[in-house]
Amino acid sequence: MKPLDDIRVLSVTVFLAGPFLSMTLARFGAEVIKIEIPGSGDPIREIGPFAGPNGRSFDRETEEDLSIRFLKRSEGVKSVTLNLKDPEGKRMFLELAKDANVVVENLSPGSMTRLGLGYDEIAVVNPGIVYCSIAGYGQTGPYKDLPAHDHQIQAMSGIMDMNGSADGPPTRIGVFVGDLVTPLYAAYSILGALRHKEKTGEGQYLDASMIDTLATLMFMEPIEDVLHDGQPVRAGNDSRHGLTGLYHLTDGDVIITLGGLTRWRNLCKALGADELLKNPRYATSEDRETHVEELRAEIQGRLGELNCADGITLLENVGIPIARVRTLPEVVDDGHFRDRGTLKPMYRQDSEAPVERGIMAGFPVTFSAGSLPKLEGGAKLGHHNEEVYSRLLDLDAAELAELKKRGIL
Repeated sequence: MKPLDDIRVLSVTVFLAGPFLSMTLARFGAEVIKIEIPGSGDPIREIGPFAGPNGRSFDRETEEDLSIRFLKRSEGVKSVTLNLKDPEGKRMFLELAKDANVVVENLSPGSMTRLGLGYDEIAVVNPGIVYCSIAGYGQTGPYKDLPAHDHQIQAMSGIMDMNGSADGPPTRIGVFVGDLVTPLYAAYSILGALRHKEKTGEGQYLDASMIDTLATLMFMEPIEDVLHDGQPVRAGNDSRHGLTGLYHLTDGDVIITLGGLTRWRNLCKALGADELLKNPRYATSEDRETHVEELRAEIQGRLGELNCADGITLLENVGIPIARVRTLPEVVDDGHFRDRGTLKPMYRQDSEAPVERGIMAGFPVTFSAGSLPKLEGGAKLGHHNEEVYSRLLDLDAAELAELKKRGIL
């Protein structure tokens, strides 16, 4: 199934957010052409570990070595080189853009405009273009020119203030959440813009912001009430208001979800704690919230005498959601993710052998109409120059060689 097989995307992207967006579109069948700087390419290509003829290494050992990070975010994406600062390179990009459907970029705000390749310039040659920019703070506002990697965005967005233990410091989320969720918003925004174009013929510009993305995630919960009431915003592994949270058992940790009177009663009965049900101090949900710390201690004391298997069985039998906190090695070895294609072997585009220890994140949704296309792995810099430029710009081998000699390719 290739729902976007009639869509061509020009991708001027680096590091993570833009490349992840590009790969997402490629996974739906779009032809995604990544435009890279001649000689160096996406800076992530220079960051190890690397995979090459000699296996996996922290430092690049041969010219054939490719960055594992690059491979993880480049599946199905074609690589061409083009010097956009050169007038001829700019002209070639505009020629490519005439027949493209989408342009995506995540350079510093204003960079593409300064090159003469912003939305306004592309719309002149292709009025129906859907042009999407991703930036840390967006293209407007007082922060737009600040350095904006995921660490800074997590700090500035306030999400670090709500993450971590109540008595601990602000804590960064362990994955690049701004870099990863913003491209997902951008992907379905692009699909919406393409649908709008089908109806009206009108292209448009999309301004995606990492900090705005994190704000929308935080305020899906009534955080404004927490702030208004002066409550701590950090709750660590526990709920801010109730008994939901992490409990330590004899051989590991479990996390349980409690909410509502029925689950509270079932928990007390399962743990043989009828006296807690009869105690007037805990009669209402407000009472239980007021005395939440002492109730947590009561639950921990009883549940903590069990091992994980027995504790999970005990609470599952009374309808209380519970799960053991697993380690990452356990997750990697779980066949569930292999069977569903969530995690899969990693490949280079020029090799049929999987990368040593390489784990590729797949797509977490299955479709009854058929599988998404099987894509080639990440490509060497400029691997598709001849194929793309000869097909789309009608350039022959001699012309390509001359452009390379002049530093344009």
